[in-house]
Amino acid sequence: MFECRLPKAKVLKQIMDALKDLIKEAVWDVSAQGLSLQSMDSSHVSLVQVTLKAEGFDSFRCDRNIALGVNMDTMQKLLRCASNDDNITLKADDNGDLLTMVFENPNGDKTSEFEMKLMDLDIEQLGIPDQEYSCTVKMPSNEFQHICRDLQNIGESVKLTIVKGGVDFSAYGDIGHAKIHLTERANVDDEKDAVTVDISEPVNLTFALRYLNFFTKATPLSGQVSLEISPDVPLVVGYEIEDLGHVKYFLAPKIDQEDDE
Repeated sequence: MFECRLPKAKVLKQIMDALKDLIKEAVWDVSAQGLSLQSMDSSHVSLVQVTLKAEGFDSFRCDRNIALGVNMDTMQKLLRCASNDDNITLKADDNGDLLTMVFENPNGDKTSEFEMKLMDLDIEQLGIPDQEYSCTVKMPSNEFQHICRDLQNIGESVKLTIVKGGVDFSAYGDIGHAKIHLTERANVDDEKDAVTVDISEPVNLTFALRYLNFFTKATPLSGQVSLEISPDVPLVVGYEIEDLGHVKYFLAPKIDQEDDE
């Protein structure tokens, strides 16, 4: 038996919004430690990894490890039936083929229950190695979203140049060139507004803006985003969900650094 309860449906709705454009089917792995999901996007270019810790839920019960194969579009449609402030409970039997979602409004005078058919999915879990990165940039998530959105008006790729004290985002296209420079800023009133650069060696790599813009759908989950980057390994774009877990995206750099499409 699996059953968990979150005080606000809003968080789970935001997580699904952050995933739906990249993956169509996925497996939620349930254990005593919590919920986790790992999946390549449908074009096998990027990887998504979600961890929701058991202690971040109001209540969490998992008698044995189970895998919940879901159609992401269907799950999101059902979650839209919940108001942001509703309590949400997820339930599934150990060998069942249904995921039950119960939404209860804050007053306790309305309860909605939906059952979703589960899918038998065979999705390979890729081992994500722990590693030290040459650079870690932390910045306001909404600022990163604006930068990615603005640069996509210029070109298909962004060149990230990270040096001590700052980071450059550059894009080239048929209509011209754009460069946005962010200087490190730590002494701010609200830590969500901080820009920090932790660097052991400079990095200059190019990434597809299309995917970075997909990743920024997770912006509502966190006031800050982290960019972990090293030469020749995938960029990690991470959003911490307060007291609950994180959503991380992995994207390999473009091999042809001179490709200015």
